[in-house]
Parts: sequence; structure tokens; C-alpha cells
Amino acid sequence: MKIYNHLSEFKKLNNAVATIGTFDGVHYGHQKIIKRLCELAKANGGESVILTFFPHPRLIIDPENQDLKMINTIHEKAKILAGLGVDHLIITPFTRDFSNLSPSEYIKNILVDTIGIKQIIVGYDHRFGKDRKGGMDDLIEFSKKCDFKIEEIPEQDINDVAVSSTKIRKAVLNGEVALAASFLGYNFSIYGRVIKGDKIGRTIGYPTANIFVEETYKLIPSDGIYAVTVELNGASFQGMAYIGQRPTINGMTRNIEVNIFDFDQEIYGQNIKMNFLEFLRHDVKFTGLEALKEQLFKDKEATLAYFKNQSL
Repeated sequence: MKIYNHLSEFKKLNNAVATIGTFDGVHYGHQKIIKRLCELAKANGGESVILTFFPHPRLIIDPENQDLKMINTIHEKAKILAGLGVDHLIITPFTRDFSNLSPSEYIKNILVDTIGIKQIIVGYDHRFGKDRKGGMDDLIEFSKKCDFKIEEIPEQDINDVAVSSTKIRKAVLNGEVALAASFLGYNFSIYGRVIKGDKIGRTIGYPTANIFVEETYKLIPSDGIYAVTVELNGASFQGMAYIGQRPTINGMTRNIEVNIFDFDQEIYGQNIKMNFLEFLRHDVKFTGLEALKEQLFKDKEATLAYFKNQSL
């Protein structure tokens, strides 16, 4: 899959089959749409194109509201889309100027003249252009002038996509990562860089890698202990992750840490992927480090039991 970080990088195609959206999560509902996109492109001898936006339009239109968190970072999303067989991904910066394009400018300048659409897949009641005034009537009018076909995704499918995204975000925020995986079709994960911590974990026999997630818009699961797998340098390891403020030692910041089982390599500065498989328990304050150590022993036993059960 070819990735373009601006429309200006894209060279117009002779036979583009395109769809448009944020596709956050790239979950089962999204995958259904993308599968149809690739099928149409193949059947018509064309190339599949996804036009997506970064940052999310809501963060630009309503900058005061920073509560919206994304299931995927833009890099995670691109990786998943590549695995689904998409030919081209255009990540266009969503700016005030872009949001002010009239519906006719949006269709003519971007879809027709820049991308070269011969067919477009849009969701039921898809809105676009300044103040979201553009719709199916505008697409139909220009399709006659500019010779492209339109396929509309049924209302039920679009509603399912919206509901699934909402359910996924809610599940992750509640720590229900197994439920989120059932909607996504894959395990929710985070990517981050290993940074130095205060090394308290290693003094009680449970050294942890502290993970720094650069993208502040990334959705993070609720505080607690999780069974996870860690991907690093092409290898996968089992482990237990912690998210929280470390109340036992009166921590002041929210940390993301992982104790990787049977692992003793120095990995400061390296990037890792952590896949959340199962929620084990909520974060609690213990009477001291000895009590915390006893609980971590139980947590590791519970995590190992989870992996053993999964392999049966």
C-alpha cells in the first residue's frame, strides 16, 4: 500500500475506486466496507483509494473539546489498512481551509481532479463540504458531469459502524479489552517508547518497562492490571501490564508499565507494541511494598493461568 501525507503528493489515477472516512479502529464494520472497496476495484480493473483525515475533523472544528480519543494512532491505522489489501491511503491534513471547501469544490477539485474517481463508496447520508452541506444530491449531479459511479452503503450498515466504534471506546475505557477485541477483530494495542522509570519494580522482583505513548490523542485503557503480549524486534513475549498512578508509593503521574516474563534485555529507547488481552484487576493502594509484592505474585500467577487456558 502506498501512503501519501497530503493530497499534493498523490498522482491522479485513471481508474480510482475510493471511499472516505476516519475509519478509527478499522473494526469489523469498517472492514466490511473496505472489503467491498477492494472487490469493486479488482472487478473493474481499478485501484482502491481511501481518503482519510488527520487530525480528526472534530479536533479542528471544536478545538476546545479535547475529550475525543482515538482507538488507533494514524500509524496503527495505516498498518491495519495495508493488511486489508488497500492500494492507496491518502492522509490529508484536516484544516480550517479544508473544512471551508464548498461541496462542489470538494467533489470537483479533490475527488475528480486530484484522485480521479471512477467509482465512490459513501455511507448512508454522507455529508461533506462547508458546514456539511454537501450530500448525495451533489454527488449524483457531478457523477453525470464527470462520469463516475456511486455506491451507497445501507443505513443499517452505517449505524452498525457508528455503534461499534462507540462500544469499542467505552469497552477500552472500562478496561473491557476482551470485549473490545470482539468488536475490533483484533486485540487493542498501544505502541510506545521504553523510557527510564524509578526502578522500584526491580527491587521487589518485578522489573517493568515504562512505556511513553507520544500521541496524546490515543485511547488508553482504564487503570488496572492486564494480561498482555509484547512485540519487540520481531519476537513476542507474555507479560502483565499496569496502568495507574502507583498509589502505594504515592505516585503523581499516570504510568503505563509492563513486566515482561522471562526477559532480561536492556531496551531503553526502543519501541514496543503491547496487546491487551484480558483485564485482571483494578488498581488499589497497598499498605507497603511487601504487600504489593505479594499481590504481584498473585497477578503473575493469574496471568500465566490465563495464557495456559488460552493454549488449551
